[in-house]
Amino acid sequence: MTEALIAALFVFVLAAFTGFEVITKVPPTLHTPLMSGSNAISGIAVLGAIVASGAKDWNISVILGLVAVVLATINVVGGFLVTDRMLQMFKKKEIKA
Repeated sequence: MTEALIAALFVFVLAAFTGFEVITKVPPTLHTPLMSGSNAISGIAVLGAIVASGAKDWNISVILGLVAVVLATINVVGGFLVTDRMLQMFKKKEIKA
């Protein structure tokens, strides 16, 4: 393995452990704002994937970019649906007379 690949794997593993530790320490009252923030980040990922898949020639990078656009879009839509459902739980219910 090359040194660059080992360094990239090292950074990935550290980021995974750090992300897991940060997320598990979040109290439930902050989950909705965090979901909104992650939706914004996923929106940026959609734009990056569109740029990556914007070549005229069909090659592996365009195909991977297209897959990235689809997956990031699913992530954004799902995140907004989950956030909306969580916010609905906090609305006051109207009492029917």
